[in-house]
Amino acid sequence: MRSHVAHPYMANSVPALKQEMLESIGATSIEELFQQIPQDHRLKRPINLPPALTESQLRRHLVDTLAKNVTCEQNLNFLGAGCWQHHVPAACDEVVRRNEWLTSVFGEPSSDHGRNQAWFEFCSQLGELLNMDLVGMPVRSWGSAAGHAIRMAARLTERREVAVVRAIDPERLSVIRNYCEPTEMASHIAVRLVDYDPGTGLLDLEHLKATLGEQTAAVYFETPSYFGVIEQQGAEIARLAHAVGAQVIVGVDPISLGVLAAPVDYGADIVVGTTQPLGVHMNSGGGVSGFIASHDDARYAHQYPTLFISISETTQPGEYGFGLSLFEQSSYGLRDKGNDFTGHSVYMWAIANAVYMAMMGPQGFEEVGEVILQRAHFAAKRLGEIPGVRVTFPNGFFKEFVVNFEGTGHSVATLNKRLLAKGIFGGKDLSTDFPELGQSALYCVTEIHTQADIERLVAALNEVIAQ
Repeated sequence: MRSHVAHPYMANSVPALKQEMLESIGATSIEELFQQIPQDHRLKRPINLPPALTESQLRRHLVDTLAKNVTCEQNLNFLGAGCWQHHVPAACDEVVRRNEWLTSVFGEPSSDHGRNQAWFEFCSQLGELLNMDLVGMPVRSWGSAAGHAIRMAARLTERREVAVVRAIDPERLSVIRNYCEPTEMASHIAVRLVDYDPGTGLLDLEHLKATLGEQTAAVYFETPSYFGVIEQQGAEIARLAHAVGAQVIVGVDPISLGVLAAPVDYGADIVVGTTQPLGVHMNSGGGVSGFIASHDDARYAHQYPTLFISISETTQPGEYGFGLSLFEQSSYGLRDKGNDFTGHSVYMWAIANAVYMAMMGPQGFEEVGEVILQRAHFAAKRLGEIPGVRVTFPNGFFKEFVVNFEGTGHSVATLNKRLLAKGIFGGKDLSTDFPELGQSALYCVTEIHTQADIERLVAALNEVIAQ
């Protein structure tokens, strides 16, 4: 029988090197490295791993497992709640797959092949859409962007509280809390949730006033909100925040900006959001991109954890060069001493986003925004005509809206199960995360939904409610 031999390219598997590393850090054993983990949290038996499979067997196993999924290509989809089904032009996929990008993201400047220029175009176009001058390279998600922005505000104000609207994606709130760190840490930022008006879905201004104080680093709210409601009090929220010296951070869905005012127009200091609606397919478990933007002010620029791309004239008249800026303040340059850890960035999506925005142009964003508004409101009107069904916040919403099913006598879970049997993904069940809304679901309608799709949903709901 062949004896086990450590792989020569996996240094930590060689006993002599393990010992050398332990000695260099003053540890007597690997066990000693895990002393900080409580004993009752540590596994005391071998992990029950499945038997090893050959490559072909493993492939078959994975294909069989994945085949159990049902997709939005097989089913009519009205789910949103943080990851939305929008049209992705074929050009976005075609450009991103080109070798110039695949071989240079993330590559060295010597292997640029136009990468930096494409990234610059992403930042420039998104900046124009947001009406802001400074846009960093994207981070993993909207939640990551919001977390980074809150930490930026805390450093700028030297304060340790943030007021966050309660009508927020629970997953995004969880990410924000992670960025604000545990209470035991010196840099902990306390999250104070601000209620929403149960009649309108808008932020409760009186509760906001009671929450704000000299300890508030920032106010964070979103428009459209998690419920799809367009926040009409943005200027007043910004005024109240600025009155106590707090920063104003606004989360926004950029595809809404063809029909809605940019957050900077009603007082935002920092704007965050997702670029997933801009040419990025839905995916499960992968980053769907988040952005951070602000004024072109040195105070803000030096607090970003992300990379910047700059443009400069070259020695050749009429030619320009593109390169990284403020690299040294990021975790790429300073490692653990950077402003924040940048990791899990999604730079390939920035190129897809740049292609999408270039193809759309200002007129395209206006047109798609109007289509989404019209179709979402038509869907809400038709659903509201079903006996026992009510749209909770019927006025002033974009793309998503809350539908209450209390009057039907059925739970959202039951109705969604019945809809799935008819090839339809119903809305996101809100009954657990927002119990005060009762048996309600968050429905999403975008430019991909036709009138026939909406009528099919209405007919299916009439049938499953009657069962």
